[in-house]
Amino acid sequence: MESLKVEKEMYDAIAQVIQSDDSPVGIDAKKTHIIILQKLLQLEKRLDNMEQQLKAKNT
Repeated sequence: MESLKVEKEMYDAIAQVIQSDDSPVGIDAKKTHIIILQKLLQLEKRLDNMEQQLKAKNT
């Protein structure tokens, strides 16, 4: 799946941000979830803006 590939530089940057030596799985789950939720909220806002633009265009 080509769309799931992440460039090494980006992968390493994300890994460094979420890494945790205190976690048995090696990542900070809370920080990871906060990042994911923030990105989802950003996507939701962008979709809302696009929907509003489409509605305005079609009226």
